[in-house]
Amino acid sequence: MLPQFSGAQLRQSLTQALNFCLVLTTAFMFWKGLSVVTDSPSPIVVVLSGSMEPAFQRGDILFLWNREARVKVGDIVVYNVKGRDIPIVHRVVRNHVSSKNQLLLTKGDNNAMDDVDLYAHKQYYLDRQSEVIGAVKGYVPWVGYATILLSENLWAKYALLAGMGFLAMVQRE
Repeated sequence: MLPQFSGAQLRQSLTQALNFCLVLTTAFMFWKGLSVVTDSPSPIVVVLSGSMEPAFQRGDILFLWNREARVKVGDIVVYNVKGRDIPIVHRVVRNHVSSKNQLLLTKGDNNAMDDVDLYAHKQYYLDRQSEVIGAVKGYVPWVGYATILLSENLWAKYALLAGMGFLAMVQRE
């Protein structure tokens, strides 16, 4: 049997649902706006490993920019490898430029070897145009640990969702 709502309770529940939808659409529009401005599908990323220490630590949030046609040796870029969903943050150690494209070789500052073993099978360089998400232009230290906590611990994700659901149900305006 469905619970009975008075007119005021129904109006309040609908208002809460609409406010929640407004927050979600605002966040989505902000993300897409950043994507358009930076020309990057993922304008903000979290450092997930220690491969770039001491430049970046695990949990740092990086801000990317992808509007420059070329990157230079020494720039830190974020790229995706075919078949993997996790973005990799490494420094450009070598590049090959032609009139059509730019090929990059990358390496983590804290790694002994370059990234050829991370690339797709029989791939020796990254294509700047198709595989690089963007170059790092700024960062905020440690703020990304919340994202790491939620992605590595299923219980934390469920606890956050349960808490948000509880707050949404008991909130009064």
